[in-house]
Amino acid sequence: MGAVTAPKQDRSRATRRRLLEAAVSCLAEHGWAGSTVAVVAERAGVSRGAAQHHFPTREDLFTAAVEYVAEERSAALRGLFAEGPAARSTVVGALVDLYTGTLFRAALQLWVAASNEEQLRPRVTELEARVGRETHRIAVDLLGADESVPGVRETVQGLLDMARGLGLANVLTDDTVRRSRVVAQWARIIDSALGPGPA
Repeated sequence: MGAVTAPKQDRSRATRRRLLEAAVSCLAEHGWAGSTVAVVAERAGVSRGAAQHHFPTREDLFTAAVEYVAEERSAALRGLFAEGPAARSTVVGALVDLYTGTLFRAALQLWVAASNEEQLRPRVTELEARVGRETHRIAVDLLGADESVPGVRETVQGLLDMARGLGLANVLTDDTVRRSRVVAQWARIIDSALGPGPA
């Protein structure tokens, strides 16, 4: 019986993953209004019924999708520095990169929808708070920041707020050149504010 159940669970996990990845892509490309469970199911190559089996409501699907991809990005970010400490400019660049691309565009569409959709707002607010806390923890670790020092927590938070702003600017135009100069300056600010980096 166990041998039969395992492949079924694997298929179920694979279906869920395809739905989540398709949902993020749809949200990033088409916005909330253009992203329905049916559209996502078709993109994922899954029946609408199967999609609703995994995610009973549209809100379930899209909040789970943004959370899933945020977790994947966090794991990837930690993986970049698995070998140990890196130059702060490299870390600042990697943190800024979290706010460009498909995940940020999808999250942005979710925020906009939540500002207009009463039933979605509490879920998105809670999700963003959780993702924000995790990103802050990762940033503190990677930067070797000592938050017991006055001002350090605010400096790290300022870095993440700046990164989000750069991500927002990049939604409308390719901001790569300006972004690289801002990243270099923020790396200097971080070094000055936090003192020597990890040995």
